[in-house]
Amino acid sequence: MIPVPAEADRVPVRGLTVLYDADCPPCAFLRDWLVRQPQLVPLDLVPAGSEQARRLLPGLDHAATLDEITVVDDAGQVYRDAAAWVVTLWALRRHRALAHRLSTPSGLRLARGAALAAAKWRGAHRGRAPAWPTPYGPPQAQDRPWGGQGYRRADGWVYDPAAGWTYRPGGDGCAGGTCATR
Repeated sequence: MIPVPAEADRVPVRGLTVLYDADCPPCAFLRDWLVRQPQLVPLDLVPAGSEQARRLLPGLDHAATLDEITVVDDAGQVYRDAAAWVVTLWALRRHRALAHRLSTPSGLRLARGAALAAAKWRGAHRGRAPAWPTPYGPPQAQDRPWGGQGYRRADGWVYDPAAGWTYRPGGDGCAGGTCATR
């Protein structure tokens, strides 16, 4: 189980501040995904290391928040790495059961592995233009790095920030939604 102070079970969590790396495309994608999820506990998503984060959480090591996912509850409890992922999922209506499974010793090992993989991927891509598929939308937006526009892949999958990934048959040049390669 995730170590939590004994008094924590007597204090209800009424809100979580999730610090995310605003310069990281996968982090921004996850931020957008979290905003669309039904929340049992409100999430306040704040760019890590920002002036807003420093103002809201003055006692926090803000340099460390850029190196690892950090979540702070309304009582001041700080969660990092795998525990931060688990508590964020716990706040979401559709993912609370998964969070409970991930809070077990074997589940926490899985969560740690996922957190390490995400950190490694993020570190390799931090500060670079995202390697997303070709954008769609206004022609003037198609020659710029990702900035919230949607993307269309050649196989018919389309990403829209408001709706997520969807498959649009025929969007890849296949008539009637079928292709010779299928």
